[in-house]
Amino acid sequence: MRVAILGCGYVGIELGRQLTEAGHDVVGVRRSADGLAAIEAAGFESVEADITDAESLAAVPDADALVFAASTGGRGADAARRIYVDGLRTVLDHFAARESPPARLVYTSSTGVHGDHDGDWVDESTPLDPTTPKTEVLVEAEEVALGAGETHGIDGTVARFAGLYGPDRYRLGRYLSGPVTEGYLNMVHRDDAAGSVRFLLEENLARGEVVQVVDDEPVSKWDFADWLAEQCGVSEPPKQTKAERLDDSALSDAAKRRIRTSKRCANDRLRDLGYELRYPTFRAGYRAAVDEYRAE
Repeated sequence: MRVAILGCGYVGIELGRQLTEAGHDVVGVRRSADGLAAIEAAGFESVEADITDAESLAAVPDADALVFAASTGGRGADAARRIYVDGLRTVLDHFAARESPPARLVYTSSTGVHGDHDGDWVDESTPLDPTTPKTEVLVEAEEVALGAGETHGIDGTVARFAGLYGPDRYRLGRYLSGPVTEGYLNMVHRDDAAGSVRFLLEENLARGEVVQVVDDEPVSKWDFADWLAEQCGVSEPPKQTKAERLDDSALSDAAKRRIRTSKRCANDRLRDLGYELRYPTFRAGYRAAVDEYRAE
């Protein structure tokens, strides 16, 4: 395949690395010089373009598949709409109009679209209940991606990622020092986030569908913090209930919503499709970080 990864950042670079190693032809698209250099360092082609600018997309070569993996860098709902909704539509309009349009699109979303389920399990069939303006935008973007087959003749797949972690994104300091607020963590290692998208592309799976990309074991934040402390040889961190944390008058409304939000994300669909996780749980995924901590 020839694959164009649009917004080729943390997950996109690893995806490009895996696809290249498997013999595919990959181009990573970024608009910053630093981003382009990181792509080249990973061993595949880079192209400078802005996904919100149709003219700049002309620099991107034809592809069999598009992966839309752009990020807003943590900015708010307006920035999210410009990238995830308007940018995605711009990309679809541009590539669908080419003489050789791509056959499919994989759009990377977030399990944040589920909102709060009071710790209950959620999967691809669970009705979405976004609780913030930004996650409302993410739901709209998923609808654009899933409708791309009908609107643009490009079959869309939504890969809905749980919380990403891995090299440069381990959170040892936060959980070892505390205080740790109660709730659940739903996580996926960067290598599995990328690996799942590679798998869906290579096996030609889940066209027009959503696939939740999360590891096998959602974990209580308190249990996770205590496990990290034990593995790192330090004392267990202090704990807070949600009620205790919400008493903080300095918290923003958005922070309060995040604290109240609790769910456990299931990966049965991903497993049933045949993907084998490299890091099935946090215990395997955090091993490298724990070993580095102890060595230091």
